[in-house]
Amino acid sequence: MKTYQTKDIRNVALISHGGAGKTSLTEALLFTSEAVNRLGRVDNGTTTSDFDPDEIKRQMSLSATLAPVEWKNTKINLLDTPGYFDFVGEVQAALRVADSCIVVVCAASGVEVGTEKVWGLANDYKLPRLVVMNKMERENANFNQTLEQLREFFGLGVIPVQAPIGQESSFKGVVDLINMKALIFNEEGKKVTEEEIPEDLMDQVESYREMMMETVAEADDELLLKYLDGEPLSQKEIQEGLKKGVMESKVIPVVCGSYTSNIGSQPLLDLINSCLPSPAEVGEVKGFVPGSEEEEITRKVSAEEPLSALVYKTLADPYVGRINFFKVYSGKMQSDSQVYNSNKDKMERFGQVFLMRGKTQINISEAVAGDIAAVAKLSETTTGDTLCNKANPIVFSPITFPKPVISYAVKAKAKGEEEKVFAGLTRFLDEDPTLEVEKKTDTKQTLLWGIGELQLDIVCNRLSKKFGVEVDLSTPKIPYKETIRTSVKVEGKHKKQSGGRGQFGHVWIELEPSEEEFEFVDKIFGGSVPRQYIPAVEKGIREAMEEGILAKNPVVNVRTTLYDGSYHTVDSSEMAFKIAASMAFKKAFEKANPVLLEPIMEVEITVPDAFMGDIMGDMNSKRGRILGTEPLEGGQMIRAHVPLSEMFRYSIDLRSMTQGRGSFSMHFNRYEEVPDHIAQKVIEAAQEEQE
Repeated sequence: MKTYQTKDIRNVALISHGGAGKTSLTEALLFTSEAVNRLGRVDNGTTTSDFDPDEIKRQMSLSATLAPVEWKNTKINLLDTPGYFDFVGEVQAALRVADSCIVVVCAASGVEVGTEKVWGLANDYKLPRLVVMNKMERENANFNQTLEQLREFFGLGVIPVQAPIGQESSFKGVVDLINMKALIFNEEGKKVTEEEIPEDLMDQVESYREMMMETVAEADDELLLKYLDGEPLSQKEIQEGLKKGVMESKVIPVVCGSYTSNIGSQPLLDLINSCLPSPAEVGEVKGFVPGSEEEEITRKVSAEEPLSALVYKTLADPYVGRINFFKVYSGKMQSDSQVYNSNKDKMERFGQVFLMRGKTQINISEAVAGDIAAVAKLSETTTGDTLCNKANPIVFSPITFPKPVISYAVKAKAKGEEEKVFAGLTRFLDEDPTLEVEKKTDTKQTLLWGIGELQLDIVCNRLSKKFGVEVDLSTPKIPYKETIRTSVKVEGKHKKQSGGRGQFGHVWIELEPSEEEFEFVDKIFGGSVPRQYIPAVEKGIREAMEEGILAKNPVVNVRTTLYDGSYHTVDSSEMAFKIAASMAFKKAFEKANPVLLEPIMEVEITVPDAFMGDIMGDMNSKRGRILGTEPLEGGQMIRAHVPLSEMFRYSIDLRSMTQGRGSFSMHFNRYEEVPDHIAQKVIEAAQEEQE
C-alpha cells in the first residue's frame, strides 16, 4: 500500500446497536475497493474483521478491528467496533482515534437502545457523522419510517441524501438525491448502472430532496439567502454545503443499502471521501508537558511537526507477541527507529511498522500524521501511552474507559494452577482496560471484574485456549467483618504444669468498642505481667481477631486493654502468654454483644426520566438509602448507599429494568451493622459451609 498524505486519509469508526451490520458493511467496502477478492459473510465466519475464533463462533464482533481501504486516491481507515455493550471500551478507544463515524441502523429495527448509546458517545467525542440505513432487503424494512425515527431522536439535521429503489426483497438500488440519478447494482454490487429516476418514485424523491436542500442551506448563510430567494442550489453548492454542515455537526446525511448483497457501497465510499473530514481538516490536537497537566501544548496534525502518537489498543498475539495499535497525530512514525514513551519516561525500539487489515499485516516504511498503524514487541508501552520525539515531548490525555461493574470469583479447576490463572488474567489486562483482577486477602478469593457477563465468559474461554487453564466462576464472598457493642472484662489463663517444664500465662483484659480498627493499651503496673511478655499478649489478640465467633470473619473496631495478670518465674513464656491472651479475647468477644458488619457501597445510577420510579423502588427493595438525585441531559443521576451483597448482579438488573439505557458506578463507602434477620442467615450459611 502506498503512503498517503494527511489530507488524503479518513479515519472512520463504525458504531451501532449489536446486529445492525457493521461487519457486513466493512466487508462490502473492502470487497468493492478490491482490498479483498471475495465478499465474506458473518454467518459463514469468513469476514475480514471478525477473525477471532470466539467472534466466528458467536457471530458478533468482540473487539475494534482496523480495516484500511483505498478509494479514488484516498485511504479510509475503517474501525469496525463491537455493538454489544459489554465491549464498550473497544468502541471508546476507536472513537478516540477516529475523526468521524458512521452510525449503522437496521432499516427494519430502526433506532434501538444501542443506537442511542453510541450516538451519545459520538457526541462526547464531538465527531462528525453520517448514518447508514442497512438491511434494506429485510422483511419490514421501511426507509421512511426509520428516517422519521432518526429525526425524532437525533434532530432535524438528519437528512436523506439517498432514497431506496424497491424495498424488502425487491430492493435493487438507490436514488442519489444530490445528482438526481438512479443507481442500479448488479454483479455482486461491483457494477453500478446510472439510470433515470423511476416515475413512480419522483414525488417521494422530490420531497426528500427538498428536505435535504433546506437543511444544507441552513448550514451556510450564503446558501440560505439563495434558497430563501427561491433560487435552485447547484450540485456543487449542495456538496459544499453538505461538507460544511457535516463538519460542524449541523447536518447528518443518511444513505441506505444492503451490504450483505453489496448494494450501496460505491456511493457510500464517495460520500466518505467528499463529506467526512481528513485529519488535516481536524487541524490540531492538544496535549500536556510531561509531568504537568496545567501546561498545555498544541500540535498541528501535520507531517512537518515533531512526532507524536497515541496507543489506543493492545493485542496479545500468540505468535507475534504484543501488538500496539497507534494513531500518529503529528510527524512521521518510521520503521527501525527510536521513539520516546513520555508516560513511562522510556525509549522504545521500533521495529517494522505495519498496517493491519483484520489479521493480515501489511508492512510499511512509515506512517504519516493522521494515519493509524501498528508495531510489535514494544517492551514498556501499553494502551493510552503517548509516543513522541524525546526532544519535543508531549503527553496526550488518556483514553477514558468505563469502570467495571460486575465481578465473579475465579478459581482454577485443577489444584495448584492459581498462579497460572492470575498470570493469564494479568496478560488480558493489557488488551482490555475495562477488566480488573483483584486478590482479596479477607475472603482469599481472586475477583475478575468487567462490564458484563458475556465479556467475562469470553475471558475464561480465552484463558483456556491461550494458557491451557480451566477456571470456574462463582459469586464472590461478601467481606463481612465482626465487632462488639458493649465493654467487658475477662480473665485468660493458660496453665500446663504436669511433669517437666510447664506453661503458664495469665492475663486480665478489658474489651470495648473503638472508632479505630484496633487499639492495644498496656496498663500493667508493678510487673504483674513482665515487660518481655506484653508484645506476645498483643500478638495473641491480633491473631484471635482474624476470626470472629459469629461467621469466622475478621474482627474490627475494638480496644483491648491489658490491665492485670500473673506469671511463673520458671513456666511462663511468650507462647504461654500469647495463648492466654487469645483465650481471653475469644471469651470477651463472646460476652461483648458481637455483631456482623457488611460493606456499604456508594452507587451512582444514571437513567432516563421514564425509569426513575422503577429504579427508586428497586433501590428501596435492596435496602438502599437514596441520598439524592441530580438532573442530567436526558435523564437523572441517583446517588444511594447500598449493601454490597445486594449489588453483585445489579448490572443485569439495571439493563433489564431500563431496556439497556441505564448505567451505574459504585465504590466502597463504609461498614455498617447487618440487620438481625439477615445476619442470622449469613451466620447459618457460614456454619453450614464449615460443617
